[in-house]
Amino acid sequence: MDKPLVMGVINITPDSFYEGSRFESTSDILKKAEQMLKDGAAILDIGGQSTRPGSERVTADDELRRLVTPVQILCKEFPDSFISVDTYHAAVAREAINAGACIVNDISAGTMDPEMIRVVASLHVPYILMHMKGNPENMQINPDYENPTKEVLDFFIFKTAELTKAGITDIVIDPGFGFGKTIQHNFEILKNLSLFKIIDLPILAGLSRKSTVYKTLGITADESLNGTTVLNTIALLNGANILRVHDVKETRQVVTLLERYRTA
Repeated sequence: MDKPLVMGVINITPDSFYEGSRFESTSDILKKAEQMLKDGAAILDIGGQSTRPGSERVTADDELRRLVTPVQILCKEFPDSFISVDTYHAAVAREAINAGACIVNDISAGTMDPEMIRVVASLHVPYILMHMKGNPENMQINPDYENPTKEVLDFFIFKTAELTKAGITDIVIDPGFGFGKTIQHNFEILKNLSLFKIIDLPILAGLSRKSTVYKTLGITADESLNGTTVLNTIALLNGANILRVHDVKETRQVVTLLERYRTA
């Protein structure tokens, strides 16, 4: 974590919000993973269901059918890679780690499966703790905050204490851009991202091709790479340690240029 890391997104789903991140065949998954690693991804984040606004939940069994074999194959083909599993099901987290993944990325902070925190603690793996107001089905129905930065920060202070007490020792915090937040909320949190450094934990920013980018610019998700690059740069300047993205090559260029700027 002495330098920013890039996390590449691979969704093994038919309905993720950005079509360019959807992969279903093993050959396509391997090809995309190989390209991302070649382009400089430090972590591959593998998800078996969409958590876009309004998405319907997929059962743990269905998610396992999508995820376990690809995770096993990726770990076999790329044994030096770091695989993160994007799930809120404790059973999926357990099986994915047993298959070779090494990080659990949970959008729900353990609220959608009461077994998640206990299971992650028993697995002794890093846990990505994300803030979300509501759940994917309803999170974008009039989300309301008096002070979004303060409320999210308070959530992390409370929740990290709970996780530490449970035995989870490696925690990454994710403000959850677009998860139960308006565009204005997202920009306020991004502007104040440096305040989250007081928790003294790595910060993950997931802004890639989200509606905050394309709706602000009046374009589509397919057209939002340039806007994503701008917000990723701001996130790094404000203290982000990990960028979760669909476009690894371009994001690595951001990191390289920013590191050169900082050492000039």
